[in-house]
Amino acid sequence: MRLEFTKMHGLGNDFVVIDCISQRARLDTHQIKQIADRHFGVGFDQLLLVEAPTRPDVDFRYRIFNADGSEVQQCGNGARCFARFVRDRKLSRKTKLIVETASGIIELNIAPNGWVRVNMGVPRLEPNDIPFIASARALTYPLDVSDHIIEISAVSMGNPHAVILVDNVNTAPVREWGRIIENHPRFPERVNVGFLEIIDRQRAKLRVFERGSGETLACGTGTCAAVVAGIQQGLLDERVRVQLRGGELDIRWQGEGHPVWMTGPTARVFDGVLRLYEWQ
Repeated sequence: MRLEFTKMHGLGNDFVVIDCISQRARLDTHQIKQIADRHFGVGFDQLLLVEAPTRPDVDFRYRIFNADGSEVQQCGNGARCFARFVRDRKLSRKTKLIVETASGIIELNIAPNGWVRVNMGVPRLEPNDIPFIASARALTYPLDVSDHIIEISAVSMGNPHAVILVDNVNTAPVREWGRIIENHPRFPERVNVGFLEIIDRQRAKLRVFERGSGETLACGTGTCAAVVAGIQQGLLDERVRVQLRGGELDIRWQGEGHPVWMTGPTARVFDGVLRLYEWQ
């Protein structure tokens, strides 16, 4: 199988993007893991498949796979890269795209400077919608982690997130606690884990341990979830600049019932060709 692809990143959160409209592609879990391997493949945090829509009121459909081959519902940095990809490949000339994902419909707006503004949808806060096992909704929940009881916020941005407030993201136990919380039994579909440091009401720092990928340089949905958690607890204003290891994202949320808007840059790294039969 011969497939053209593009390597992209959003603040260092990197992707392999494959056009499944102009070419056919059927990838199994083994092949996805091979492409994800940074030594024997191309390497990525997530694989994005650009597909034709399944309904008439949207422009495209796209699917997202983690480096371990698992399919996920949403990816904020991936959504921005998706928008730039379809413009660069001339699959669309629109500056506003309506896109179908596994978690629902999202709106992408492409600015003249190449940045992309994404309507990430209304966050879900009810435990059953995340999903998270809890007797009732709360601002924070106690969670048993490595013989510690820590407080987390639980938010879904189309995928589940646990958010932990920390004094310093540089010294936070991201890998140790991230692995444990990702597979915690109270999160039936596993979870992304964000470590949030509040600088002031308009600025924050964040590190994210993503399910199926480990710590990444940036996570769009994780950034949205962290800001929602901070606003819910009265710690942040409705517009926040978040510093991740790969750069900054601008997040806006007017409160419950409103969508989260995320704005940030994208980068196209290189184009290439995969010949998958060589790995079989």
